[in-house]
Amino acid sequence: MEDFEKLGVFYLGRPYDLKQRRPKPGLVLYDSRDLLTHAVCVGMTGSGKTGLCVTILEEAAIDGIPIIAIDPKGDLASLMLTFPELEGQDFLPWISADEARRQGLAPEAYAAQQATGWRQGLAQWGQDGQRIARLRQSAEFAVYTPGSSAGLPVSILESFRVPSQAVLNSPELLGEKVSATVTSLLTLLGVDADPLRSREHILLSTILSRAWQGGQDLDVISLIHQIQSPPVAHIGAFDLEAFFPARDRFVLAMALNNLVAAPGFESWRQGEPLDIDRLLYAPDGRPRVSIFSIAHLSEAERMFFVALLLNEVLSWVRAQPGTTSLRALLYMDEIFGYCPPVANPPAKQPLLTLLKQARACGLGVLLATQNPVDLDYKGLSNAGTWFVGRLQTERDKARILEGLEGVFAGTPVGFDRRATDQAISGLSRGIFIMNNVHEAAPEIFQTRWTLSYLRGPLTRNEIRMLSGSQRAAAASGARCQAPPQDKAATVQPPERGAASAAVGMRPALPPAVPQYFLPATVARPEGSSLAYQGHVLGAGAVHFLDSKLSIDYTEAVTALAPVTGEAVPVDWNKASRVAISLDRLEGNPSQPCRYLPLPAAACQAKNYDRWQKDFAAWLYVNSRLDLWKSATVKAVSRPGESQRDFRIRLSRRAHEERDRAVAQLRRKYAPRIASLEERVRRAEIALAREEQEAQEQKMQSAISVGATLLGAFMGRRAMGSGTLSRATSAARSTTRAVKEQQDVARARETLEALTRQLEELNAEFQEETSAVARIFDAAGEAFEVVSLKAKKTNVAVQLLGLVWLPYWVDGEGAMLPAWH
Repeated sequence: MEDFEKLGVFYLGRPYDLKQRRPKPGLVLYDSRDLLTHAVCVGMTGSGKTGLCVTILEEAAIDGIPIIAIDPKGDLASLMLTFPELEGQDFLPWISADEARRQGLAPEAYAAQQATGWRQGLAQWGQDGQRIARLRQSAEFAVYTPGSSAGLPVSILESFRVPSQAVLNSPELLGEKVSATVTSLLTLLGVDADPLRSREHILLSTILSRAWQGGQDLDVISLIHQIQSPPVAHIGAFDLEAFFPARDRFVLAMALNNLVAAPGFESWRQGEPLDIDRLLYAPDGRPRVSIFSIAHLSEAERMFFVALLLNEVLSWVRAQPGTTSLRALLYMDEIFGYCPPVANPPAKQPLLTLLKQARACGLGVLLATQNPVDLDYKGLSNAGTWFVGRLQTERDKARILEGLEGVFAGTPVGFDRRATDQAISGLSRGIFIMNNVHEAAPEIFQTRWTLSYLRGPLTRNEIRMLSGSQRAAAASGARCQAPPQDKAATVQPPERGAASAAVGMRPALPPAVPQYFLPATVARPEGSSLAYQGHVLGAGAVHFLDSKLSIDYTEAVTALAPVTGEAVPVDWNKASRVAISLDRLEGNPSQPCRYLPLPAAACQAKNYDRWQKDFAAWLYVNSRLDLWKSATVKAVSRPGESQRDFRIRLSRRAHEERDRAVAQLRRKYAPRIASLEERVRRAEIALAREEQEAQEQKMQSAISVGATLLGAFMGRRAMGSGTLSRATSAARSTTRAVKEQQDVARARETLEALTRQLEELNAEFQEETSAVARIFDAAGEAFEVVSLKAKKTNVAVQLLGLVWLPYWVDGEGAMLPAWH
């Protein structure tokens, strides 16, 4: 194992000597947890900024950290160009044909040249194809292209759905999400809207707030309808017509409709939703690197999409429990225009909020830019690490120095403006200064060779080639694997034409028959009317208890059974389990409606007592709690937790426990390693001193012996007491030289012994950290299924009655469910 393959650290490169213009011995290793305080990378075009950021992303992926990467320039798709075999044929489809022609090489020859160069470059940094293979195995990589079908398409319709409960419970968070969503939408329409003054912004915010607080999802079509017919009569103290007349609302609705009707907008409505959990983890629980390539979008479209994505990330963050380990990484390749010092574009507020709040929930933010003058340094003061590369102008350098001075003021690291100024002036490609609040002093280093083939921005056709197999997998609709539960039928809508039998009058039922109405929460399609159909609703509770597995769980079961005219009017084996909260049920319909005919059996109160007993028996027979069990970490999944989510939870817990264990090991070994390193350092100094003294003594001895021999060659007359004295001194000098050589040998033996001790101690430390990794590694484990049955006494029926389900009926008699 190479020295850089350590737990919880990223291999960034080697220390660099600016004066000597060459790397220094050693490695630059970055603690992954330092990214919890976020990082900013600044450097001009050609500084190697992209290479450094790709290096960080590669290291995070190898460490099992999921990543969302926003790519405004089109460079990051290169993360998928990883070739473990390092053969020319692997590089051939991705080389620059223009560059091959400029060099006078055939494509095959140029590809072979690139493969050789990459193999040699990796070898210089202690890497090889095996490390590339490890990168590919550690995470799933995907390129998304919102507004385009080149990569994986993205649907924005989910962005108008009801946010998480954590957001709904906080008026401040809900207000932020509403404001950012509306601002983004209006920006896409070309409307520069002030949230406090723009009537467009205020109206749309009112519509979204009321819908979300009422648990109603929206899409663009329903939003257009509600602009024309808002659900409110007053906006503040003013009548709706006085505040925003209908003719002006129609203009806004038409602008939004034109956007939706445009041929290019169709691609925004297809594909995967902006579900952050699905973007961070694959169906099998592996971490994902989700790259959003947006270079093909217009400036307004980019701002719209980035703001939506950042708000979704923010909602995800607020739903996560606290942690001290890096749980996920958000990277944006170029933040020019998204975090300016004065203006407030839609993406700025959620970005700054993430910088302030995300660390507590384990999300690290890494931002990069080549335009230092366009950064809000006050907003970015939460970033604890700054990577500074070569800058283009003195103005850029002055601005970054000013920003760093403010960022690091009052920190233990401090900031030496003069030294940093001099260092920046001497930087070349791939050389960076790292200012990290977690380290004692800044460090200058050279970035390592990337594992990915960085050949520049990829075209949409090339992205299409990369994403072909993933688009096919997405189309097949892969789903998370849950423990095998009993199957239940789905609620089948009435057949086309059944609505023709609907009547306006509500069927008359005996008072003993309990009746409930499920409210319509799906927006009414144009030209449709509301009709209700009766089902029997059963709601019960099943209690599962197992002290060995620490399971004490009550499952709420709600089922709908159709009422038929058959011998068994209600067959619970044909029932469908549904997620209907009993609190949502109402006593009467909320708007004018019609009713489908009700079978005679549903009109007799005595039948409901029998159906309730049948429902209790069905609950007992069909209720089983299946859980996943990990033998490696001695853990059991939570009720309702899929295998994917269980694996993700174990992975997160493993990271946290691993980081704590490694921190304890570091505290245990740090004093001994530091002491040995200091003794090695002193031994190296002593050896150098002994070697210097030995060299001087050797030279002095040679001079003395030479002088004696010269005197002997001069003849008998030249020989006298002086010559004899010199001969005696020469003999003593030779003896001293031998002694100095012996001192050198002893110093070298001491140094070698201490070096061996240090190597053995480091090996011992590595072995213990490797053991820690093995203990917490459940990534590839095959879980077993544990099934629990409830006792009959632990099954209870809470409600059984007739429920009226709402349907929208169009002009042709087709019936669509009006509830979620």
